[in-house]
This record gives sequence, C-alpha cells and structure tokens, in this order.
Amino acid sequence: MQTEQSDPQESDFPRTIGEPATRALALAGYHRLEQLPQASAKELLALHGVGPKAIRLLRAALAERGLTFSGE
Repeated sequence: MQTEQSDPQESDFPRTIGEPATRALALAGYHRLEQLPQASAKELLALHGVGPKAIRLLRAALAERGLTFSGE
C-alpha cells in the first residue's frame, strides 16, 4: 500500500507549522509563501488544520521576506 506524501520541494512553508497545516494550505491552493499575502490570517485560521502556532510561524517566515498577510 502506498501513502500519498507531500513533496518537500513543492512547498517552502516552514516544516515546523506541521503536516496538518501544510496539507490544509495545499488543499486551499497555497503552495508557496509568496502566495500567502493574498489571504488574511483570519481566512487561513478558518482552514481545518491551521492553528495559531502555524499562523505565528508563517507570519515570521513572511516577515523575513518583507511580506505580510492581507490586511496587516
């Protein structure tokens, strides 16, 4: 039996956000940090699997690139 796994090269999200958050973002169509400024933190928090810790880590990763979530 083969299980489907995310390709780590496909996403540049911090691994520390966790697999549930990574999967939730991918299912919502987000695969790269550069795509996240299209969404607000509130919108991403509404995704099942994305919690406050993931948002905090993503916000820090975005800040390192001079980016923010929509509305921030």
